Amino acid sequence: MLKSILALPTTVWLLGLISLMNDSASELIYPLVPLYLASVLMAGPKALGVIEGIAEATSSLLKLFAGVLADKTASTKPWVVGGYSLAAVARPLMAFAAAWPVVLALRFADRVGKGLRTSPRDALLASSVDPAQRGLAFGLHRAMDNAGAVIGPLLATGLLALHLPLRDIFLWTAVPGAIAIAMALCIKEPSRVGKASPAPFSWTLQGFPTAFKRYLLVLALFTLGNSSNMFLLLRARELGLLDVQIPLLWAMVSAVAMLFSTPLSALSDRWGRKRLILSGWAIYGVFYLILGLNGGQTWLLWPLFAGYGLFLAATEGAEKALVADLAPATLLGTAYGWFNLTAGLLLLPASLLFGWLWQSAGPALAFGVAASCALLAALLLHYWVMRDVIPATIEAPITERKP
Repeated sequence: MLKSILALPTTVWLLGLISLMNDSASELIYPLVPLYLASVLMAGPKALGVIEGIAEATSSLLKLFAGVLADKTASTKPWVVGGYSLAAVARPLMAFAAAWPVVLALRFADRVGKGLRTSPRDALLASSVDPAQRGLAFGLHRAMDNAGAVIGPLLATGLLALHLPLRDIFLWTAVPGAIAIAMALCIKEPSRVGKASPAPFSWTLQGFPTAFKRYLLVLALFTLGNSSNMFLLLRARELGLLDVQIPLLWAMVSAVAMLFSTPLSALSDRWGRKRLILSGWAIYGVFYLILGLNGGQTWLLWPLFAGYGLFLAATEGAEKALVADLAPATLLGTAYGWFNLTAGLLLLPASLLFGWLWQSAGPALAFGVAASCALLAALLLHYWVMRDVIPATIEAPITERKP
C-alpha cells in the first residue's frame, strides 16, 4: 500500500497538506468553543445548537453553489483559494467576541469559507486519480486532515496547561491559516480538454442515476441524527472530564481517524464502499447509545471516543468515494455539492433538535434518537440504496445494473 500512496499525484498530496494546516488552525479552537461559550459568555446547549446549526447549514448551501459553478467554469482553484482565505481571516477574530452572537457571526464566516472550497476541492481530488484509487486518495486526504485535527487540540492542551487565556489561543490560528493560503496558491488543476460540457443545473437532480438520489435521502436521515460534534465534548465535560482534558480527548479521536482513514478507505476500493459505510454507521449508533446512557463512568469516555474515531475513519473517505462512483464525470462538482448540501443542511434541524431534546428531556433521549437515525439509515443503505447497483471493482466505478 505504501508504494500506491507514494505514487499518488502531487495534487492529492498538496490538497492533503493544505487540509493539515487548515485543520491545525480550526481544531485548535474547535474544542474550546463550547468551553468559551459556557465559561466566558455564559451560553448553554441551545445557543450552541443555534450557532453550529446556522453555520453548517449556510456552509452546505454554498457547497452546492460552488460545486455547480466549478462545473460550469471548469475551474476549481479560485474556489479553493478563496475558501481557505476567508476561514483563515475569520478564526483569529473570535478572540475579540464579547457575546455569543459575535461567535455566531465568525463561525458563519468560517463556514462560508468551507462552503466555497469543499465541493470544488473534492471534485478536483476525484478527477486527479483513477477510479480504482478514489478510496485511497480520499483516505489519504482524510488522514492528513485528521493529522491537523490531532495537532490542533494538542496545541490547545499545551496552551491551556500554560494558563494562556482562551482569547489569546484563538489568535494563534492565524499562523497555520496563512500557510494554508500560501500552499493553495500553488495548486495546478488537471487538464479538462476534451471533456463534455455539464448538463444544466436541475433541482430535481436530472442527469443523476437513481442510486445517487437514494443515497442522498439515506444520508439525510443519518445526518438528522448527526448533530454537531461539540455536543459530544459538552457531554464529556458534563460526565466529569476536566476542561484541560477535553482537547486531548478530541485529539485522540482525530489520531485514531488519522491512523485508520487511509487503510480503511483503500479497503473500500477492493471490498466495496457499502461494507465500510455500514460498519461505520453501526459503530456510530452504538457509540451514541452508550454515551447517552453513561451515568458518570469517566474512564469509559476514552475507549468510547476511540470508537468514534474508527467511525470517522471507516466512513469519511468511503462516503465521498461513493459519490464519484455514482455520479457522471461531468457533474462531479455538482454531485459533491449535493452530497455536502445534504450532509450539512440537515445539521441545522439536527443540532436544534438535539439541543432541545437534551435541555428539555435529558441527554439519554437526545443521544438515543441520534442512534436510532444512524441504525435505520444503515438498514436503508443496505436494502434499498444499493439493491440495483453492481458492486465496484478495482478497474471501474459503480454503475447501475441495466434492466
